[in-house]
Amino acid sequence: MKDIRGYYFITDSSLTKKGIISDVEAAVMAGAKVVQYRNKAASSRQLYEEAFRIMKSCPNSIFLINDRVDIALAVDADGVHLGQDDMPILAARRLLGKKIIGITVHTLDQVKEAVKAGANYLAVSPVFSTSTKHDAGAPVGVEFIKKVKETVSVPVIAIGGIDLTNAQSVIDAGADGLCAVSAVVTKDDVKEEIVKFQRLFKL
Repeated sequence: MKDIRGYYFITDSSLTKKGIISDVEAAVMAGAKVVQYRNKAASSRQLYEEAFRIMKSCPNSIFLINDRVDIALAVDADGVHLGQDDMPILAARRLLGKKIIGITVHTLDQVKEAVKAGANYLAVSPVFSTSTKHDAGAPVGVEFIKKVKETVSVPVIAIGGIDLTNAQSVIDAGADGLCAVSAVVTKDDVKEEIVKFQRLFKL
């Protein structure tokens, strides 16, 4: 699998100041290796059309679709990111073949199950309290990142309540990458904000 180290970008149509296409272009210029399209409120038609446009804006980044295996297949994305209530990894794998499948995990049992099922990477969430994702659950903390890293060999992405004040603690805990949505897309210069996170990874 391609390298996913560093800042991991997720779109947010409700928080963006300049639009998700502009945000994606800024993320790519800042060196984000992964772009995940997430839009919980869109129709299937809108998801397909936006996903196709976004993919054209990040030809050299890993492009993932949140939740929707069908949309990932329709636009030929690099893969999907699944939540615990989405399609099981094994079922998604039958449909997606060798494409990338990531999954959000909250417990060590979920971590072990995900790796056994063939997840390509894990998203530990939420590390801290977050208002971006209302159903994120209770914070797992940076110590959980350490436990996950001791358990698996696949990349681990940290997400949830991360900003420049606590990002270093996430990296020190062993996270291969991190996502900070509101800390980036609500700012005037999305590229510069992402670059600040990239510098913490020495990227």
